[in-house]
Amino acid sequence: MTNVELIKNLYQAFAQGDIPAVLQSFDENIEWTEAEGFPYGGTYRGGEAVVENVFMKLATEWTDFKADPNEFLDAGERIVALGNYSGSYNQTGKSMNVSFAHVWTLKDGKIIKFVQYTDTLKVSEAL
Repeated sequence: MTNVELIKNLYQAFAQGDIPAVLQSFDENIEWTEAEGFPYGGTYRGGEAVVENVFMKLATEWTDFKADPNEFLDAGERIVALGNYSGSYNQTGKSMNVSFAHVWTLKDGKIIKFVQYTDTLKVSEAL
């Protein structure tokens, strides 16, 4: 499986709510960075920290949250996914639709690093 295929499969698993499949693609010491200004901004280490500080909050604080990639750029050990976030924030009922760029770094078939780039103001407007 190529690195691009691995990342495409990860997005499919996430969309289906298959978090165990997502976690299987992570290195045990993954470094996961959410953009500052994003509701869960910061850097988390390890799959458990990502689940607790990002995935669980997305699942419980948003309705129909989606991360839909529409383009993948292959740079070998780095894959860039371009796409859109969408969903409604439960506390306000406000919706968002905002572009993202995700930079994934892989080593030996495992994701060792994730960095998120997005317009955090657009997300904050839904909050």
